[in-house]
Amino acid sequence: MTTADLVDGGVEGIDAERVTTWFASHVPGTTPPLSFELIAGGRSNLTYRVADASGHVYALRRPPLSHVLPTAHDMAREHRVITAVGPTAVPVPRTYGLCEDPDVNGQPFYVMEFVEGHIIRDARAAQHDLDEKARRRAGESLADTLAALHAVDVDAVGLGDFAKRDGYIERQLRRWYEQFRNSQVQGLDTATIVGAVHDRLSARVPAQVGTSIVHGDYRLDNTVLGPDGEVRAVLDWEICTLGDPLADVGLLMVYWTDPGDEAALLGVTPTTVPGFPSKAEMRERYAASSGRDLLHLDFYVAFGYWKLACIIQGVYARYVGGATAGDRSSVDDFGHSVVRLAEMALAALDAS
Repeated sequence: MTTADLVDGGVEGIDAERVTTWFASHVPGTTPPLSFELIAGGRSNLTYRVADASGHVYALRRPPLSHVLPTAHDMAREHRVITAVGPTAVPVPRTYGLCEDPDVNGQPFYVMEFVEGHIIRDARAAQHDLDEKARRRAGESLADTLAALHAVDVDAVGLGDFAKRDGYIERQLRRWYEQFRNSQVQGLDTATIVGAVHDRLSARVPAQVGTSIVHGDYRLDNTVLGPDGEVRAVLDWEICTLGDPLADVGLLMVYWTDPGDEAALLGVTPTTVPGFPSKAEMRERYAASSGRDLLHLDFYVAFGYWKLACIIQGVYARYVGGATAGDRSSVDDFGHSVVRLAEMALAALDAS
């Protein structure tokens, strides 16, 4: 942990004095002093609410406090894609600046607009913040926004060289399996089943049809909603790249839970509350909005379960290594979820 990771009397992960100086030079209209608040809910990159003396509010994103894996948590990539997508039909926060100098805050960070609205993380929030009509609109808007993201011309917005375009699933299988193997935890036996699923997925990759921006973690609680359910901003672009758009749809199906579905591993999901579209309706809405064929979607659902298993293994490894900030109690059972997620991936493969 660097001196910027913990400031006496301050906020973990923020060097208030140096970050305030940077704001004054790079974010026009900032009025010191600044206050910093860690926003709960982040399991990887950390997000802070920053307020100045004039009442202006911003969001600051930085990597975890320690145990940062190679190629992960790249602030410049995240900042670049949000900035590029800004002029399109995809709602994203306005970006204000990127700091890549580690002398300022120990790690790179960027600053963006703080978009006010609802982030629906559980059933209680869904019932409290949205009525049934707004819940229906939230699902429709989420599907339509994903279709709009996948329709963005990557060359036109300056992202043509952002990443390789072809062989997306093959690249993702290599990447996440490497991350998984770099995140082993003593006493946690997950390697056998995760490796077996990796091999089965590798042997059955469908032909990639088209290339788009792939968010990589697209789900309800990575968006900010208005009171009417409309998506106001898509957040958490940490693992965004170019590739197969159906990977986003498959992962959305993993998170979008119907009443009666097995949801224990993913928490009490908000989409079981009355009003939200069903999983089948979400598929149909995306298909209609995008014009894409979803014939092989079960494969991408299986890949989504497997990728989530790899991600949770990494989160658990960082937790064991002390890399998370804020409330850590809810990640204690993550290590036990990896095997079950891999089993769910196998079941989806059998159904495809």
